[in-house]
Amino acid sequence: MKNIFTLSALLLLSLGGRAQSDVPLEDAQFDIRIVADKLSDPWELTNAPDGHLWVTESKGYRVLRIDPANGKKQVLLDINQQRKFPRFDKKAGAAPWPQGGLMGMALHPSLLKGKPFVYLAYIYEYKGNPGNVDGGTEGGGHKFTQRVVRYTYDMKAGRLHQPVVLCDTVPASNDHNGGRLLIAPVEGKPYLFFSIGDMGAGQFSNGARLNKAQNKQSYEGKVLRFNLEQDTDAGKGDQWIPNDNPFNSPRQSAVWTLGHRNPQGLAYLSDNGKDRLYAVEHGPYSDDEVNLIEKGSNYGHPLVLGYDDGNYNGLAASVSDKEQYPGIWNTSYPLIKDEKANAREIGDSYRNPITSFYPTGNQLLTALFKKVVTGERQEWQSFAPSSVEVYHSDAIPGWKNSLLISTLKGARLLRVKLDNNGKVANSNVYEYARGKVRYRDIAVSDDGLKLYLAVDSSSVSSGPSKADPKEVSYRGCILELSYKSASAQTNKAETINKEALPPAKRREQEQN
Repeated sequence: MKNIFTLSALLLLSLGGRAQSDVPLEDAQFDIRIVADKLSDPWELTNAPDGHLWVTESKGYRVLRIDPANGKKQVLLDINQQRKFPRFDKKAGAAPWPQGGLMGMALHPSLLKGKPFVYLAYIYEYKGNPGNVDGGTEGGGHKFTQRVVRYTYDMKAGRLHQPVVLCDTVPASNDHNGGRLLIAPVEGKPYLFFSIGDMGAGQFSNGARLNKAQNKQSYEGKVLRFNLEQDTDAGKGDQWIPNDNPFNSPRQSAVWTLGHRNPQGLAYLSDNGKDRLYAVEHGPYSDDEVNLIEKGSNYGHPLVLGYDDGNYNGLAASVSDKEQYPGIWNTSYPLIKDEKANAREIGDSYRNPITSFYPTGNQLLTALFKKVVTGERQEWQSFAPSSVEVYHSDAIPGWKNSLLISTLKGARLLRVKLDNNGKVANSNVYEYARGKVRYRDIAVSDDGLKLYLAVDSSSVSSGPSKADPKEVSYRGCILELSYKSASAQTNKAETINKEALPPAKRREQEQN
């Protein structure tokens, strides 16, 4: 078992919380230990019904089963042979690598009860950077392809086998692949949901690539929905697509919602007979979003960022430096003249986020864009949410029906409380386990007393930030946060208060 560590150790954690207004909010404390380390960018972290943690390694292309008590690892699947592109090219140097790799994983709700199915999403093919193709309609950018596959779990042999492909034509990129899988019910029946980013189309090395988040015929910038098992449709691919998906004309489509930028987290809440699906996604420079995902809805990107409040009026959804695509703000993104007008034009299907982190004013954003165009290094306030989990338990007082959100920027675990309508109850944003790493995913133990965080092996993202090993305390691991009861927290506070007293006064209190 790994040792418990504290503030002065590996992560320099700041336990407790605060709202976005920087007002301290502290309602829980945790003991923290490393469950397992030396992982190759753990991406999906699932508390499985067998009492173990199941993990995907995005760069390692393996599925691991980890005992949370002692960190012992078991390799259930290695699919490196399915990756049809090199990790390193001797002639060209470092080969382009997709954002992610082996990403999402979802376990069938009846995994140990007759439906031993495990669903995986991974990028398997690199198509290159073709530049302007298809008559100049596509633009440039690094193009990959990903697939969704169902495996069967052989518990006795300890392996995943018998792969069945649900879809192997999902577009991918070196940027903004989304990649989260989730099994959630719709009207009582479970389905597989898959979040897909907008391929980074319009920014950085994909500055000239056309953004298709608003194109209903494309899977880019969407949340998709698949069947867990084949239906009776004649077409092979159609068998995995529900017949009541909202955009099944002129041909069947897995698209469930559209207008997403980079949704990396999915979670659902079943409460009072209602099933609610949530997604978290990255804003471009601010305005990270938490969305309530509803059938056929449009979340605005790249025409509305965050709320339809006009803060991106006169700007675009992102910007590239002057070395990139020479358009407005050096991007293929459309110019946003008026966010409110864009929302009205989308119509009744448009949805604002239920909350947006760090919405930034137009004046500050305009100044930021101008500096980025000239290549100046800039910092801005954002969380870059990487996953979301609904806390269902009564174990931690006041936490039930909260969204727990892991973040890449600043390494925080966030908590926002939901109201009875599934919306955000108030403006408080609690922060826990703050460090100098990148949290990729979160899972909750069955009893609600332990939280698990997956920590990236790398500190670099696809954007303008650069890797800085000095800013990373510990990487490539799974952390366990064990809740301290209210009495334990009170005892700790009393101990600290006593230690702060002068020696004579402390002895007097101890004698009493």
